[in-house]
Amino acid sequence: MEGLLAALKPVVTRYCRARLGGRDLSYFSADDISQEVCVAVLKALPQYQDRGGSFLYLVHAIAANKVADAFRAVSRDRCEPVSDLPERSGADNEPEKYALDVDLGERLNRLIRTLPRVQQEIVILRVAVGLSAAETAEAVGLKAGNVRTTQHRALQKLRELVTLEGDF
Repeated sequence: MEGLLAALKPVVTRYCRARLGGRDLSYFSADDISQEVCVAVLKALPQYQDRGGSFLYLVHAIAANKVADAFRAVSRDRCEPVSDLPERSGADNEPEKYALDVDLGERLNRLIRTLPRVQQEIVILRVAVGLSAAETAEAVGLKAGNVRTTQHRALQKLRELVTLEGDF
């Protein structure tokens, strides 16, 4: 189990961080969600039957569901926000830089959401998480060549959208 967790934890954490982007989900963080994914994977192991498919496909499905659960939980949260934001530590504690980073993240997420679901997943896994074409193919259930082709088409579409917006 130690070896499995050591291999999965960084990949799952990068995936969760990529899916959440710079969004503030109140009491949920990407690290917390990735830990939940790892626990869920460990709980699923006794019932897991190798049918010749990819184990990464199972991990990806669990991670996608846990991220969706976090978004649903936050949307149900009806608490009142506070007016004062906590101070951020470090040299990047400039309000303008923070606002620009959040705005850029929101615009990029909006553009990515215009893509078909498979293209979204492939772009996130390849670009944000840093998986290889073969690893991404295992995770989404495609061949590596199809992953590269789909990624190329998705990035081309994003380039066109960015050119149309012109504000990037």
